[in-house]
Amino acid sequence: MNERDEFYVGYGKAIPPGMARVIRVTLVILLSLAAVVALIAISGQRKLGASYFEFGLPREFQGIIREFPYPFLEIERPGEHGGLPGFSRYVLVGEGKHGAEPNVAGLDGRTVTLKGTLIYRENQTMIEVTSGSVVLKESIPPRPETEKVEELGTVTLRGEIVDSKCHLGVMNPGSGKVHRGCAVRCISGGAPPIFYTRDATGVSRYLYLISPEGRAVNRDVLDVVAEPLEITGRVTRIGTTFFLAAEPRSYRHLAP
Repeated sequence: MNERDEFYVGYGKAIPPGMARVIRVTLVILLSLAAVVALIAISGQRKLGASYFEFGLPREFQGIIREFPYPFLEIERPGEHGGLPGFSRYVLVGEGKHGAEPNVAGLDGRTVTLKGTLIYRENQTMIEVTSGSVVLKESIPPRPETEKVEELGTVTLRGEIVDSKCHLGVMNPGSGKVHRGCAVRCISGGAPPIFYTRDATGVSRYLYLISPEGRAVNRDVLDVVAEPLEITGRVTRIGTTFFLAAEPRSYRHLAP
């Protein structure tokens, strides 16, 4: 060490000018590298969909219960809008990881009032029914089916099975392997399983899974939830709600 070399100890009053310049340059480089790494990490993250759960904001609804294949509430619109049906259909679920079947059993075709919390994503809307809030409007007689089942043909689709409650708003993203455990518990508890796919233009499509006979398939799909699948089945539509009818044993696994 010669007398021109800078030397510093921690209890000194000031860092020598040369050492201070090196430290400043080093900090600028390290901070710049950290910012670049952060930007790369952010760009690699999957974007979350716009989904909503109006937790703590229950509303009151009146409509017609449809029990099968999954509970729905039909709410009459004031009139026709752009050729759309005169009813909106809201899938019903119970509180927690439960379906709505116990809340509406025996009420198919009957008009009720109920309290619940909205869950929604894109054009899909669900109501989490508040336990004990369903009240039968006894003065209104049972209503037959208000909308016809429209047959759309047999198709082959690729996607994954998600639980409707979490995917539509309670959790985000509510899909994929990371959410599998929760989805299995929700579906086994009664939340309707949805086949989530995208069409050729990249638009999300949601189809409620049913058997070829039109029954619920919750217990039959638990082993393949959140797996990449190909399903060939018959697509039907009631109003704006789509159903995919196929035998669960025929679902085909795809490579990840």
